[in-house]
Amino acid sequence: MKARAYRMAARAEGVQATRIAILDACLMLSTQQPIALITLEAVAVQARVSVQTILRHFASKAGLIEATVAYGTELIAAARTAEPGDIDSAVRRLLDQYDAGEGKLALLLLAQEETDPEAVATIAATGKAVHRRWVEDVFAPYTNDPAVIDLLVIATDVYTWKLLRRDRGLSRTDTEARVHALINAILDRKGSP
Repeated sequence: MKARAYRMAARAEGVQATRIAILDACLMLSTQQPIALITLEAVAVQARVSVQTILRHFASKAGLIEATVAYGTELIAAARTAEPGDIDSAVRRLLDQYDAGEGKLALLLLAQEETDPEAVATIAATGKAVHRRWVEDVFAPYTNDPAVIDLLVIATDVYTWKLLRRDRGLSRTDTEARVHALINAILDRKGSP
């Protein structure tokens, strides 16, 4: 009985590892091309599985995309975890994520809002909601004013990172300093008109 239980556990681990490989492949492909252009065949090649294996796990491309969004959201939330009020750590983790590829992915997805709204509407809305919740959590000790939260969302948004890091070509250190300057200005003036 123990040998069978071991085999079943090993099989379950293998199934989960395959599922993660497929999700990772889809996530990686979504950083390179619009979602509408991602094919099950391309995901299969990247994950080193068959299309049939993908269909067994997710039933369809729509199911795969939905699962990838949930998986990516979990990864982002876990990587961004910071103690409420620990702004330095929170900003550092956020910029780490943007620099490591989340920024590129977010920009590609947001660019598709206009060209393929059906494919990315839910994904973009989920990402925006996750970012806003993160801001609300991190800055909870300082404010719960929706207007101030709006400004903090802007200060920490991927477009702010893009303007500073990509468009201006600033170093990571300078980008982080400017994001902190924005945050400090917002928090220092939260009671001002």
